[in-house]
Amino acid sequence: MRAGLQGRNAEQDKLPGNARTVREYLAYLRVEKGMSRATCEAYAHDLEQFAEQLENRGALLLTAVEADVSGFMAHLRGNHVDARSIARKLSCLRGFYRWLLLDKCIAHDPTVTIESPAAWKVLPKSLAETEVSAMLDRSAATARNPEIAPDAAALALRDHAILELLYAGGLRVGEIVALGEEDLHLDQARAQVRGKGDKERIVPLGRRAVQALDEYVKRGRPALARGRMQRARMEPRALFLSVRGRPLTRQWVWEMVRTAYGRSDGARKASPHMLRHSCATHMVEHGADLRSVQRLLGHADIATTQVYTHVAMEHLKRVHRDHHPRGKRRQEEGNREQGTGNSLAAATSSSAVRE
Repeated sequence: MRAGLQGRNAEQDKLPGNARTVREYLAYLRVEKGMSRATCEAYAHDLEQFAEQLENRGALLLTAVEADVSGFMAHLRGNHVDARSIARKLSCLRGFYRWLLLDKCIAHDPTVTIESPAAWKVLPKSLAETEVSAMLDRSAATARNPEIAPDAAALALRDHAILELLYAGGLRVGEIVALGEEDLHLDQARAQVRGKGDKERIVPLGRRAVQALDEYVKRGRPALARGRMQRARMEPRALFLSVRGRPLTRQWVWEMVRTAYGRSDGARKASPHMLRHSCATHMVEHGADLRSVQRLLGHADIATTQVYTHVAMEHLKRVHRDHHPRGKRRQEEGNREQGTGNSLAAATSSSAVRE
């Protein structure tokens, strides 16, 4: 028994360590698959989490078996990780071991018999059209206020341009911060966007988005880029710049959208992705076909876009209930029944008091 264990440890000593294997896989994802830095970081976290559990029992990623993967899934469930996150981590492991198998680093895929956990389909959260309009109107008023200081005006123009672009083009936050000034073609009312997998797509822009971007490019961006140009003696490539002239971060854009939404009751918080969902949902509600929405959002599979039909159906049900004669009648009958029930309860209560 001891000789067998020593032989296994000797074999593992010849294999590359977990850190090196993960590093090589991430290089493959970046170079050959063209995945974004954020996606690679998420994959790295999932693989490192699995590797840590393997190392606790002296195993490696290259020597993992089905029991290791199923044990990892059970560990996640035991720590109350939701089914969607577990399914994502399993998908990461499947891609990793498929790469190892194709590269002839392993002879068997330990994830092949593991079933994905059942997960509820979560409908995307979006803002109402009135909420989006109010947010954009507020940011436009601030950006065009003649009384604010020049530095504050440059920042307001930038923020308004970002909000208009998020809603008009349905861009992801990573696509916003990666935009360069050369990616804008305002004379043709479009932008060239690099999405997931470094895939490029053309996004059409509406009149208000073009106007907001034009004002930012002409008046806001030069003011923000000035200090950076003086220090570096070169113009930065990023379209949207911070107050120091540096490219914005994803986290900063998230915080800006939350602030611009301005809900103080804490009932709901807006996000850049919520504006992306709002763009798609409102287009479907107004009759846009799914193929067009798919191309606008840059979805590889139309099944991803079909979720917006469910959101639009809820809107259609509300419209039917509010405007169809029988829908109104059903609602009025429900209100009458509720009123009758309340009246009976009140009468019973007063009768009991008199007695």
